[in-house]
Amino acid sequence: MGLLTSTYFLTFAAFQLPLGILLDRFGPRRVESVLLLFAALGAFLFARGQSVSELVLARAFIGLGVSACLMASFKAFVMWFPSERLPLVNGCVMAVGGFGALLATAPVEALLHVIDWRGVFFILTAAALAFSAAIFFVVPRRPEEHHAATESTSAQVRGLVSVFRNPVFWRIAPIATASQAAFLSIQGLWAGPWLKDVAGLSRQAVADQLAFIPVSMIFGFLLMGVISDRLRRLGIPTVAVAAAGMILFVLAQLAIIFAPPVPPALLWCAFGFFGTSGILNYAVLSQTFPKTLAGRVNTGLNVLAFSAAFAAQWGLGGMIGLWPGETEGSYAPVGYQVAFAVAMTTQVLCLIWMLWPRRNPAAKL
Repeated sequence: MGLLTSTYFLTFAAFQLPLGILLDRFGPRRVESVLLLFAALGAFLFARGQSVSELVLARAFIGLGVSACLMASFKAFVMWFPSERLPLVNGCVMAVGGFGALLATAPVEALLHVIDWRGVFFILTAAALAFSAAIFFVVPRRPEEHHAATESTSAQVRGLVSVFRNPVFWRIAPIATASQAAFLSIQGLWAGPWLKDVAGLSRQAVADQLAFIPVSMIFGFLLMGVISDRLRRLGIPTVAVAAAGMILFVLAQLAIIFAPPVPPALLWCAFGFFGTSGILNYAVLSQTFPKTLAGRVNTGLNVLAFSAAFAAQWGLGGMIGLWPGETEGSYAPVGYQVAFAVAMTTQVLCLIWMLWPRRNPAAKL
């Protein structure tokens, strides 16, 4: 399961650097509408898959196909909105994405009583095709899309190199990567097994509890964007809000590691809410670089985040698996404690790196 699900992150991450060049060159409308066709193909192949290798291949196509969904939105927002509003509009689109995560919990569990999982993926196939057509024919064009398409490929590659050579990028990237990797890998796979093995919940109870995470994510994305937008008017930069949120996210993970005698829903709501603070880092970097580099900046950070998420999801599973449970397919609580503690410690070290004072003016936030 760890390998199968993490394949999504691998292909997603592998396409991020060329994706950034494509977004800056051809614009989000054309790039996103084409890539969603690959997502539809992946969902269709997954619905028809008969072996692990076929499911892994289908999962890879899905990862490729949805690799631009968020980045195309971020690029479009840079084109359409002033830079100071990016934390708010980014938070709004992430909140919409939270509804997708919500649909993947209890609603899907209920749908599986009517159709099987293959039917669910056939529905996703049709949805991806419909959204691809809607984006291509409905989303308006911007004049700068034509101008970007005339820039040479070598010039765009040089722009990408300049992103990775910028000291501000490397001050933000480690904590953004570590935070997002922990958030995506734990929320995406290991929260459910934790609720079963550590909290001792039934399958239905696990599905019900997991629904609290995307709900808290929706509120987190919205409120983090609103808070950042309001504090900006008081002179508090977005990077300060992001740092505070990621510190609280670390504390939420610490609570899950020690599993105090409180309802599990409270622990995972805190995890989902404060885990959204890492997305503010994309707005921080978009505000730092020119608009023409927005696609390459965001995908440059995304390739690190999703590569780490691939490694974390598989690696956490390896650590958890070192302590098998009393029944087949279960794991001991200490395995989760060790794995989650490793992820949390990595974030603490990256936070120290981000907050450590710099003498180099070019690296100051």
